Amino acid sequence: MTTVVFELASDGSYRGFTCMGHAGYARKGSPDILCSAISALTIHTANGIQFAAGDEIEVSQNEETGFFRCQIRSGPKEGTRILMDSLLQSMKGLSEQYGEKYLQVTIRKETKDA
Repeated sequence: MTTVVFELASDGSYRGFTCMGHAGYARKGSPDILCSAISALTIHTANGIQFAAGDEIEVSQNEETGFFRCQIRSGPKEGTRILMDSLLQSMKGLSEQYGEKYLQVTIRKETKDA
């Protein structure tokens, strides 16, 4: 199963997102279309935040474990908010289509005390 966590600041602005695990949707030996979709969306969003929106990000990943983290280090600018909103809606749609058994989406909002 893949878990995607969207991280928000106490003011509701995006701080980044983390993907963990492989979906496990495909039969053994077959390509996993759900993992492919998740990977394409996350890489596209990270590239868009950095190159189109112009925000500074820090990315860490491990393809073997299915880990991908994108932390927004500046802003975020309006373009980043739009990209992140789009990613969130896309992930929710995939979770509804394929089931929470394969993809879970969580929003974690920090408190002002944190």
